[in-house]
Amino acid sequence: MKKPFLSIIIPAFNEASRLPETLRKINAYLTAQDYSSEIIVVENGSSDGTYQIANDMQSEICCLTVLHEDRRGKGWAVRQGMFKARGDYRFICDADLSMPIEEIAKFMPPLELSAPIAIGSREALGAVRYDEPQYRHLIGRAFNWLVRILLIHELNDTQCGFKLFREDTVNAIFPLLTITGWTFDVEALFIAQKLGFKIVEIPIHWHHHPHSTVKVFRDSFRMGTDLLKIRFNDLRGKYHAEA
Repeated sequence: MKKPFLSIIIPAFNEASRLPETLRKINAYLTAQDYSSEIIVVENGSSDGTYQIANDMQSEICCLTVLHEDRRGKGWAVRQGMFKARGDYRFICDADLSMPIEEIAKFMPPLELSAPIAIGSREALGAVRYDEPQYRHLIGRAFNWLVRILLIHELNDTQCGFKLFREDTVNAIFPLLTITGWTFDVEALFIAQKLGFKIVEIPIHWHHHPHSTVKVFRDSFRMGTDLLKIRFNDLRGKYHAEA
């Protein structure tokens, strides 16, 4: 089987209502490109039939692979998808497709050749947010302030759910991850920085969806403690020793 140029990894927890349309949009976009590709959906712990719906769509989308994991957590799902993927470039994509899939061209060669890791940013110059409640924006900025103080000083938006990793960075970074929940991407970017990989922020158009599975107030405390866990791991030399 030919090695794909691009793998798109979609973590899916209780996404039965949105996943079919998202997969059809992604497949239509990829079909129009001149490079080979694959889509990997990783369902973990859903209670709404997400896994069966994704499985059924494999008959419609030939490049689709569906994985099931009993263990919950976005970070866990993404990690398994990254390990399953075979692409030279591997793109993390939220199931709500809050960033239009056409924007992925901004992340890819030849447009972006300066860094092996490119992350979507809602804060970079040229980015546009649509319909986001002010309280969510403020909470997001407060979290980024903590990230910048404790871990990564240069990045303005570590939590946007659209990120591209070159294959060699996946092999170096993802085996070291310890966070299985929402904050996995902060840990991944922190490790990338420690290992010397350049990261570039890509300004995107981002649309807020009111039915997001992120529960801001419930998840904020856990995400804050995750930042302290990452800092503690670093002080113990965990990332350096394992790398």
